Amino acid sequence: MVATSCHWDINSDIRKTEDKVVDSILVAELAKPLTPYCRCWRSGTFPLCDGSHLKNNKATGDNVGPLLLKKQ
Repeated sequence: MVATSCHWDINSDIRKTEDKVVDSILVAELAKPLTPYCRCWRSGTFPLCDGSHLKNNKATGDNVGPLLLKKQ
């Protein structure tokens, strides 16, 4: 196995002025019964998912999807 060095940002443009992007959500306080949160870093409504991963998955063959939080 050959190790190669490459670097790219997973997060290309969301809240880049922050040292670390962290969001906290109280699940009991969700407004909807099911709320999708972005895991691909491409959502225009970050931290909420807007489906942007679909275009990326089609172009790259990736299979990323949202984190779904369910209100109890």
